[in-house]
Amino acid sequence: MPTLLNWKGHKFLFYSKEPGEPPHVHILKDRSQMKVWLDPIREAKSVGFATHEKTAILKQVNKHRTGFLKAWHDYFGN
Repeated sequence: MPTLLNWKGHKFLFYSKEPGEPPHVHILKDRSQMKVWLDPIREAKSVGFATHEKTAILKQVNKHRTGFLKAWHDYFGN
């Protein structure tokens, strides 16, 4: 489970056993989690995050999107 970013207690990562899905990241903090598609950036699902937290997370995903996509393609080879 490669970690891509730690930001304000949020861990941005992808799971190594999801190669068949489009590029995305999972965001974990405490008992909350969110999955965000990277192309285009949009929320796939979320549990436990308030709306303002999701907005801030999506801004971070947008800021780091290029690096996240590169890491995804480097890892999964596509």
